[in-house]
Amino acid sequence: MLIVADENIPLCEAFFGGFGEIRRVPGRTLTRDSIGDAQVLLVRSVTRVDRALLEGSQVRFVGTCTIGTDHLDLAWLAEAGIEWASAPGCNARGVVDYVLGSLLTLADLDGAELAARTYGVVGAGQVGGRLIKVLRGLGWTVKVCDPLRQAEEGGDYVSLDEVIDSCDVISLHTPLARGGEHPTWHLFDAPQLARLRHGAWLINAARGAVIDNLALRELLTARDDVQAVLDVWEHEPGVDPALADLCVLATPHIAGYSLDGRQRGTEQIYRALCQFLQQAPSIELVSLLSAAWLSELRLHASADPAWALAAVCRSVYDPRSDDNRFRRTLGLDAAGQRAAFDALRKNYPPRREIDGLAVSIAGDCEVLRGMVEALGCRRV
Repeated sequence: MLIVADENIPLCEAFFGGFGEIRRVPGRTLTRDSIGDAQVLLVRSVTRVDRALLEGSQVRFVGTCTIGTDHLDLAWLAEAGIEWASAPGCNARGVVDYVLGSLLTLADLDGAELAARTYGVVGAGQVGGRLIKVLRGLGWTVKVCDPLRQAEEGGDYVSLDEVIDSCDVISLHTPLARGGEHPTWHLFDAPQLARLRHGAWLINAARGAVIDNLALRELLTARDDVQAVLDVWEHEPGVDPALADLCVLATPHIAGYSLDGRQRGTEQIYRALCQFLQQAPSIELVSLLSAAWLSELRLHASADPAWALAAVCRSVYDPRSDDNRFRRTLGLDAAGQRAAFDALRKNYPPRREIDGLAVSIAGDCEVLRGMVEALGCRRV
């Protein structure tokens, strides 16, 4: 069996080497010629998988080691009889950690108290759902907008208008949909952006085109009270340097790029391929993950809770380092900047997840215990 795989899929050989030959290719420039006579195609979100890529090929299974599937033409794959699988939830915790780090940075900049703000989460799927649980576990006020889930489940959801009108912080975690009953392409266009509350924070770690990037640049130029954090961009790997310059944090689509998350995605697709081939899985990620550089943190019960929150989160991940690396590439010409965008992703440094950290508390403090539990850390 020949497997063609995006060069940025981690542990590919460890998980898939037993099935046959693996041919690594750059995912963004993958073509029909690159696939050749492969039977299995493994991709990430930068590869468009559709009729133009696969018609006439021998590919019978497509696995995307990502949460999203907007880069897959699912209707055509079904028509062609090609099995597909994604990795829902694989990097959700990494995105939650990115948002937490962004909130800490924004709070430092504005001198704001995080607990006093009202949070709006747009999209309550794998990522948004985990973020909502953490924020509410911290005791913060959260309003959730998800029309699809509201229609299916009912429950305590609010409209997008209410989120925009009443929330100080808006974090976007919706898939990209251009059509259908609930399109999300340019969900935040110029009129919606203009309605943001004074001093609002807007975070996008979903898909770039959920926000009209040109309209956002114009808004941030006109209003210095609004702060933005962008991990995703409308024309990736191309980025508008003027927009990035106006953002508090700008990063190259790495919010979910934790080591755990990326490798978890590979494992999920490995298990899906095993099921497709009717074979029992024989490899587990736990046997392949490297040891975390920081495994335990010790707090004293007298620690200030706000300081402790920052200490725990930033000891594992601080997005300012990714922002610094990214900004150094924005002065390059267009071709150089696009190449640098992909190089930063390809050579991304090891980063773990906050819920893998063990935290001990010397003494008794109910507030700190609650914080540690909300973050998902293991208390020892």
